[in-house]
Amino acid sequence: MDFLETMARGIGRFRRDVFPQRQAQFEHLADHQHPKALFLTCADSRVVPSMITQTGPGELFVERNPGNIAPIYSSDVAVGVSASIEFAVTALKTPHVIICGHSDCGAIKGILHPDAVADMPAVARWLSYGAEARQRLGAGGPGTDEEERLKHLTELNVLVQMEHLATHPAVQQALTEGRLAIHGWVYEIETGEVRAYDPARGTFVPFPEI
Repeated sequence: MDFLETMARGIGRFRRDVFPQRQAQFEHLADHQHPKALFLTCADSRVVPSMITQTGPGELFVERNPGNIAPIYSSDVAVGVSASIEFAVTALKTPHVIICGHSDCGAIKGILHPDAVADMPAVARWLSYGAEARQRLGAGGPGTDEEERLKHLTELNVLVQMEHLATHPAVQQALTEGRLAIHGWVYEIETGEVRAYDPARGTFVPFPEI
């Protein structure tokens, strides 16, 4: 119960110290939202989207799952991630979708080494959406250095999930209408650096500090 007590104290501080200072903002957001981006990232506890981007309530529509996966669209399979994508792009009309991977990702390790998740069948089935990234790594990735392979696979997985995203009808329509941009990022936990995919260079480059 110790951590529940810690969270309870945090809620108390929020209600007492934080909420009153931003009450007008929360009242404004109480019955509507207009987020500027769908931020699709990993469920990893070390990845905190609002902290990384320094955004506030109402600015990001966040979808999290192991491996920051956007499954290939299927009309026969009910997947919560697909519902989030469709709702964000169709109902909320977010102008941006960001798929953000990160360093030291357990899901990426599971994609690289499927045997490591063999005793977790639900996890293994989910990570099969990253199999294409592993295949591309095998075809042209770095050598045998584990750290470099994981880094490259993290980037490849972001690119593959961006491709999967484009199979969703809602995304296709928004792209055709010119009201949506798709971005791929990688967050480095140990340095705080965020790298974005640059299609012109075909690689991930650090964000310039502004």
